[in-house]
Amino acid sequence: MLLYNVTSIIEDASADRWLQWMQDIHIPQVMATGMFVSHRLLKVLDSPNDGVTYCAQYVADSMEDYQTYQQQFAPNLQAEAAELFANQAVSFRTLMEYVA
Repeated sequence: MLLYNVTSIIEDASADRWLQWMQDIHIPQVMATGMFVSHRLLKVLDSPNDGVTYCAQYVADSMEDYQTYQQQFAPNLQAEAAELFANQAVSFRTLMEYVA
């Protein structure tokens, strides 16, 4: 199993709107792809960054599911986020493998 983590740092003024969009629109769209079996959204409490930091985490059963997501779905979903929150949020992504 793999954990796909998207860490986003959002300007204070846009944080509430970003959170609502994530919960109501973006996460449901990601889960609707069928490439992930579960998700969670966490707020980072001790971030050294200005603004508000969140981590959206998605669990994939296989590398194949993750790669399918990256190839077929991620470009459009990421473009939508970039358009809606241009100059208000920055995100970085990591892929992790469960070892225990």
